[in-house]
This record gives sequence, structure tokens and C-alpha cells, in this order.
Amino acid sequence: MTKQDAQEAKMLRKVIYAASIGNFVEWFDFALYGFLATEIATNFFPSNDPTAGLLKTFAAFAVAFALRPIGGAYFGALGDRIGRKRTLAITILLMAGSTVALGILPTHATIGIVAPILLVLIRCVQGFSTGGEYAGACAFVLEHSRTDKRAWYSSFLPVSTFTAFGAAGIVSFTCSGALGAASMTEWGWRLPFLIAAPLGVCGFYIRQKLDETPDFQQVSDNEAVASAPVREALRSHGRSMAKLGLFICTTALSFYMFTTYMTTYLKVTAGHNASTTLLSNVLALLFAAALCPAVGRISDRVGRRMTMFTAAGLLVVGGLPAFLLAGSSGLAMAIVGQLLLALGAVSCNVVTAVMLVELFPTRVRYTASALTYNLAYAVFGGTAPFIATFLIGATGDPLAPAYYLVLASVVALVAAWRIPETSRRSLSDPNPAFHPGAMSS
Repeated sequence: MTKQDAQEAKMLRKVIYAASIGNFVEWFDFALYGFLATEIATNFFPSNDPTAGLLKTFAAFAVAFALRPIGGAYFGALGDRIGRKRTLAITILLMAGSTVALGILPTHATIGIVAPILLVLIRCVQGFSTGGEYAGACAFVLEHSRTDKRAWYSSFLPVSTFTAFGAAGIVSFTCSGALGAASMTEWGWRLPFLIAAPLGVCGFYIRQKLDETPDFQQVSDNEAVASAPVREALRSHGRSMAKLGLFICTTALSFYMFTTYMTTYLKVTAGHNASTTLLSNVLALLFAAALCPAVGRISDRVGRRMTMFTAAGLLVVGGLPAFLLAGSSGLAMAIVGQLLLALGAVSCNVVTAVMLVELFPTRVRYTASALTYNLAYAVFGGTAPFIATFLIGATGDPLAPAYYLVLASVVALVAAWRIPETSRRSLSDPNPAFHPGAMSS
């Protein structure tokens, strides 16, 4: 390795770390909300019916996702006008600040109906700010990366995502074990949310020290920055956004079924105790994080279309058996079921991270990818725990969420068939496929 290669590798490690820490903060908060859903329901949505309280809690969870597309449009356009670096510095401060605010929020017992209202408002700020985080982080990493390793480099963003969920599980489990159920419900649930403060400050500092991406800098230097990124993205790349969005719907659904809803399913539906649930989920999340780079390497070899077909196929074939196994008695079966679900969820997330960048041109990349990603996550991600809980309650069938996931995965297979191969496409050089309307056929 030459000295220049070593310097580039060092720089890229810093870029990946800077992008990943913000992504970690984003998903750490969302994971905590899922892990602590029962405690949040007790403190902010008190009810004689536990299911009703959970549904209200998950509804507040979904409300945050309704703001994500708005945040995606705002921060996406901002990132395409002023750059990736400055925009990502703003989003991490907003995310960390709103998470800390949740940790110090008075409960229903203290301020009454104002408490759940403020909870929803804080979730809206979180959703708005996170709308600009993931797509921007993907662009930030890949616009610094080598063409032949883009999926591998971008796979470290899903690594930080699954690690954040695992860390949230460990923190929740540790606090619960150390404080006891009563103290955890009364005040201990606040402690994990307060961790976001130092993480946010650290992430902001690191991002401020890095340079803007070469691709955006080239667009800026050539005075080719889009004046109306949202309008241009929708007009010139709307069909491509729709096709990718249909695939990402399954990415979002499988991700939240695996990371958030599964803990509730194991406790409420399968009857596992809290210790078994958290332990099995954390082990599955660590497995998912370790699997991401391997899937990234495979995608760089076989291409994006094959990766998308495989990811959706794994969910079609494995969705029902995963829920059957997870719903069985014993820790081993709970883990095996989650690992089976992880195969498809991880593959979807890894290929989504790279497709968000490769499918769109630099001048509207942040906007197009943020809108596509956040619309899909708003419709299918944020609603996943709520709909899964509702389906079981309405049908009486504990496997209803699995059928829902399989159906969405079939749609993803069809969408993948309509998306072009992008693995060898240049992100910065002029490309006919990037001309207005060329990718909408």
C-alpha cells in the first residue's frame, strides 16, 4: 500500500465513523422507545387495558415517522444546496437534543394530558431531524468511496444501526436489572435517553472536522447546484424514486419487525419473560451487525439486483418460519427465529444503503434519496409495530404479522425487477442514465 493509499484509507475510516455515530444516535433513540414501550405506556398513556396503552405508545412512535418525509425534503434540499457536511452537523444536534428532552419530560401523573402531548411533539422533532440523517450519511460515505467497494463501505451504516439497537437493549436490560421493575417504571427509564447528550456532542465535533465530499464539491465548484432540488428530483427521477421506494417499504417493515416489534411479540404473544426477550434480541442484533459487511462484499461481487432479489426472497421464504420459531418456548428457538428473520432484514438494509446513492445524480441525490427512504419508512416502518399489534388483536392469529411481511416482500421482488443495475455506475462522472427522464422509463 502506497502512502497515498494509506492516507485515503485513514480518511475514509474517519468518514465512516463520522457518518455512523450520527446514525447510531438516531437509531439508539428509536430502539429505546421500542424497548421501553411498556414503561412509556405506563407513564404517558395510563389505561386499564394494557393493549390499549401499547397501541397509543406505538401510535406516538408512528407519528414521528409522519414527520420524516417532511424532514427528508427539508434537509435533503438543504444538503443538495449547502453540502452534506454542514447539513449532517445540524441533524445530529437536533436528534440528540430531542432525545435528551424525552429523558427529562414530566409524566402524565405530574402534568396530566400535557405530558403525552409534549411526548408527541418531541417525537415530531425527532422524526423531522432524522429525516435528513440516514440518506445524507449514505451519500457522505459513498461520495468518498471507491466504486468497487461501495456496498462494503456503506454496510457500516447498517452496522451502526443494528449496533444501536443492540446497545439500547443492553442498556435497557442493565438498568432494569440494576434498578428493579418498580424503579425502572417510575424513573429508571429516563437514564438511557440521557446518554444521547455526550454522543451528540461527540458526533458534531467529529463531523465538523471533516471535508465536504468530492462529488458535491465538484458540483459546487462548477456552479451546478440545484436551485429547486425537490421539484427537480420529483420531475426528473420520480419513477425511479417510486420503484426504489416500493423495495424500501420491505426494508422498513422487515427492519422494524426484527428490531422493534419482535421484543413485544416475544413478551406479549409468545409469553417469554423480559430477560429471555432482551437477551435473545440483543444476540440477534449483534449477529445482524456482524453480517452486514459480509452482505456488502457479496453485493459488490454479484451486483445490486441480485442482492435485492435474494433479500426479498429470504423474507418470502423465511418470514413465516421465523415467527413460528420465535413464538416457540425456550431461549434457543427465540434466537433461531430472530436470526432467520435477520438474514432478509440485513440484506435489505445493506443494499438499500448503497442504492440510495447510486440511483440518483449528485445535484439531487440527497433530496431524492431522503424523500424515497423516509416516505417508505413513514408508511411501513413507523406503523409496523402498531399494525402488527392490531392484526393480532383483530384476527386472533399470532402469525398475522408474518403474513403481512411476506406479502410486502413479494411486492419488493416485483419492484427489484424494475430497478436497473447500478453497481459499476460512476457517482460523479456525467452519465446518460442521470439525464432528466432517462431513469424514469
